[in-house]
Amino acid sequence: MSPSSSSPARQQISAIGPRVRFAPSPTGFLHVGSARTFIFNWLYARHNGGTMILRLDDTDVERNTEASVNSIFEGLKWLDLGWDEEYRQSERIALHRRTAEAIFQKGLAYRDFTPAHSGESERSGTEERWLFNPGMRGLSSAESHRRAAAGEPFALRFCVPREGGQLVRFTDAVYGEQVKSAADIEDFALLRSDGMPTYHLASCADDADLRISHIIRGQDHLTNTFKHVLIFQAAGTVPPQFAHLPLLVAPDGTKLSKRRHGPVVSVTTYRDAGFLPEAFLNFLCLLGWSPKNDREQMSRQELVDAFSLDGINRANAVVNFREAAKTLEETFDPKALWLNAEHIRALAVDDLSQRLMPIVREAGFNVEPAKMKRITPLIRERMKLLRDVLTAADFFFVDQLSPYDPAELIPQKGDTAMALKVLRKARERLANTEFAQDALDQALRAAAQELGVKAGQMFQPIRVAVCGRKNAPPLFATLEVLGRETTLARIEQAMGKVQ
Repeated sequence: MSPSSSSPARQQISAIGPRVRFAPSPTGFLHVGSARTFIFNWLYARHNGGTMILRLDDTDVERNTEASVNSIFEGLKWLDLGWDEEYRQSERIALHRRTAEAIFQKGLAYRDFTPAHSGESERSGTEERWLFNPGMRGLSSAESHRRAAAGEPFALRFCVPREGGQLVRFTDAVYGEQVKSAADIEDFALLRSDGMPTYHLASCADDADLRISHIIRGQDHLTNTFKHVLIFQAAGTVPPQFAHLPLLVAPDGTKLSKRRHGPVVSVTTYRDAGFLPEAFLNFLCLLGWSPKNDREQMSRQELVDAFSLDGINRANAVVNFREAAKTLEETFDPKALWLNAEHIRALAVDDLSQRLMPIVREAGFNVEPAKMKRITPLIRERMKLLRDVLTAADFFFVDQLSPYDPAELIPQKGDTAMALKVLRKARERLANTEFAQDALDQALRAAAQELGVKAGQMFQPIRVAVCGRKNAPPLFATLEVLGRETTLARIEQAMGKVQ
């Protein structure tokens, strides 16, 4: 049974602040569900003045890869949250074996000499429950020692109690009281026949050694927790407080899977698409958790201040991506895009400009920081993703515009004469006008009055001529940034398109 939260060990832990851990297995890229688990642990630690631990659960040598390790660190580095202590489970094998040996010496585990690949089933009982190999569990101590001394390989199994209808129980901070009959738990392995620890043993041994006070992890681990409670108790350790997080699911209700759903479940996909880490953090927090005031857009510090386990929901959280999307933007959850746009608008111009510079330069544009800083406020409202800078502001970066439809230069359908007249008047005025927003505004509005055309009819041909499109940032600020030489050259080229 779980100990009371008022036990001496628990009081000691709470006195020094909670110790939480994120323990990914490096078998692939950093999954968005794993990132959310990291974030919730981090927020809990920071809210309560505790310690955040990163522990790579890398004992599965057949599946772990260095590329996966790099992907995990790459994704976590982008989130820019950090951690206080770092461990690799593969460097702690001696601890795991000592823990298993201590449990064995207490008579709470036994050697199972069944060949690992014999094909023999371990199912037994009338209900075909996978409980244990009765022949091995009933082996005498003398026979077990004799076979081990002879060098016969064996797995070490936990001896789950079968008598007296014992119940295993714990209280989950999210899902409440959890109870399971020990009779429904198999005699699970602690050590494999090659001497390597299983996930169950290694995880519990490390959690105990690192004095983890709260285990915050995905709901798919909820059933494992009964085994973990048994291990903690057998090792003479107070089990931590458990909190299991609702799963992230696809729109069709299936669990969000690397294999099935592809890049959309990888953290680095969001980074490469142009999400801000603080916006992505905000989005993931709202998948399965909500603050008491139901706010949505929140800064990192606001999330730290508001976070509690009480705000975690029991229902699975849906990530509303579109598998058959035609564009990258359509792929992502609309709320993720909305939050990213809101966080982009909230950034100071200098900050946003610095974040855009690497994207622009990687695309091959040689833009000076001073010019980028002038462009940034003109396009900020037009961006949902950082990479939108390449489509919202591309005409600022090039000498020659991409081909555009000359028909867009004509404000009234078919009236090429008006378009040409407007462009000529604009060229004339702009050749001698100060290139500052107010002066440009006054000059072009006066020109429209002289021609007897509406302001919109005056501005559209100029906008298309200098930007290559009708949808563009504010005209006068755009002209100021482009400068007189570029503006006049582009108007001259546009005149040739409508003649």
